[in-house]
Amino acid sequence: MITTANRLNSVQEYYFSRKLREVRQLITEGKPVINMGIGSPDMAPDKTVIDAMSQSMFDEKAHEYQSYQGLPKLRKGMADFYANQFGVTLDFNTEILPLMGSKEGIMHISLAFLNEGDEVLIPNPGYPTYASVTELVQAKAVSYDLTAANNWQPNFEQLEQQDLTKVKLMWVSYPHMPTGANGTRELFEKLITFGKKHDILIVNDNPYSFVLNENPISILQVDGAKEVALELNSLSKTYNMAGWRVGMVLGNATLIDAVLKVKSNMDSGMFYGIQKGAIEALKLGKDWFEKQNEIYTKRRDLIFQLAEKLHCTFDKNSVGLFVWAKLPQGISAEAFIDKVLIEKHIFITPGIIFGSNGEGYIRFSLCVTEEKIQEAIKRITN
Repeated sequence: MITTANRLNSVQEYYFSRKLREVRQLITEGKPVINMGIGSPDMAPDKTVIDAMSQSMFDEKAHEYQSYQGLPKLRKGMADFYANQFGVTLDFNTEILPLMGSKEGIMHISLAFLNEGDEVLIPNPGYPTYASVTELVQAKAVSYDLTAANNWQPNFEQLEQQDLTKVKLMWVSYPHMPTGANGTRELFEKLITFGKKHDILIVNDNPYSFVLNENPISILQVDGAKEVALELNSLSKTYNMAGWRVGMVLGNATLIDAVLKVKSNMDSGMFYGIQKGAIEALKLGKDWFEKQNEIYTKRRDLIFQLAEKLHCTFDKNSVGLFVWAKLPQGISAEAFIDKVLIEKHIFITPGIIFGSNGEGYIRFSLCVTEEKIQEAIKRITN
């Protein structure tokens, strides 16, 4: 009998992979399910982006293997983006590595820096992939609490009381997913100080900065951040390119080179046409963000109405692609969303999948048209 690797015993199938099969089955049975579960933008990239990809198909080099480091123009576009949007100066030849989506960066970074038995600080609640990848590389996930009472930011006094001698890496994500809490310069300064004090690599996962956020910031804006920090970013949410799989990791040349050693052994370069489209996307300016956020604002206002119909409370000042809402006291999030799915044919994400501190919360995605949200409100009302 062929047996699987022991590392698979430490992880489960990704929640959305499993749950969306159930949603698809209901749709197959004719149920009109409204999917408010995942953050996959339903709008198209800008026309200039699609045109650039289409036209690139006739380039001489379009269908060859590509560089592991991506096209120089793509890296330069990413450097310009960080300079224009965050005021961060990066060497596009040594301090930027394009990725096939920032999610793969979580695995690459973990493989590059973690040994068996190393410990990793994981936010609770937070993106489930941080913990699962940590377990897959045979490191140990150590959760740290984020709570509404502390604005979903780390409690550094509590962290300092822990045994940090084996901690090698800390995952953070601001703007925070799933809660929508925004980061601050003060928070990032504390994180960099913490990382330097304990020789911990701080990785900020930053794909939501430009969604309903008037003050985008980067951890790399902090003086000395490059010494102990990497930042992941993505074109998925910002430019409606989730399925294109374009992301980046940014930091000092030594850290980036370590990630490249892993990446270069795992793929053969990003498709040329996607890179050409990404170059054009990164040129888009303020008008693009304003247009997108005008749409998301209307959707969020409707989601607020829906959340109120479900007797939830929420923070109207949160940012990003989701609305994080608290259920009435004593209601199980997973039982609640299953009931709504079966009875009202609306799929909402239960907060418990993001960690124990997500119990009692549900998460709505803004990747749903106004018409569908209005229909969901009608179903809940009736």
